[in-house]
Amino acid sequence: MIFVDTNIFIRLLVRDDTEQHEKAKALFILAQDGKVELVTGHPVFFELAWVLSYTYKVSNSEILDMLESVLSFGGLKVSDRNFISEAIYLARLMNGSFADSYIAASLQRLQAKEIATFDKKHFSRLGAKLYPLDTITRL
Repeated sequence: MIFVDTNIFIRLLVRDDTEQHEKAKALFILAQDGKVELVTGHPVFFELAWVLSYTYKVSNSEILDMLESVLSFGGLKVSDRNFISEAIYLARLMNGSFADSYIAASLQRLQAKEIATFDKKHFSRLGAKLYPLDTITRL
């Protein structure tokens, strides 16, 4: 089993380095043919979304499309696949970022009733109930 790092997906999706793109593409062809078994995890999705946004200036909608395409790669196992898919869905529905949507979805999964955050705007939009930090007094 081979763990696939973010930069492999970047080269495959962005195609800014022809030689590395071809090597990444060949790796996924081997996986589709059953010659290698590939796996990746949710931290890679966070990093992928961040790099696409901040380095390549890709729009949020396009980032979500790319994350969905990674989920659909044949021969690739993704830890927490359903949860990542749920976060992408929530991000599309609420026009939010993947990372914030993953956190908001985590609230439900972990049965948390509220979120303690200073990012009220984003999490309110995602339907998360905010913990009232203003009511905390110094202990």
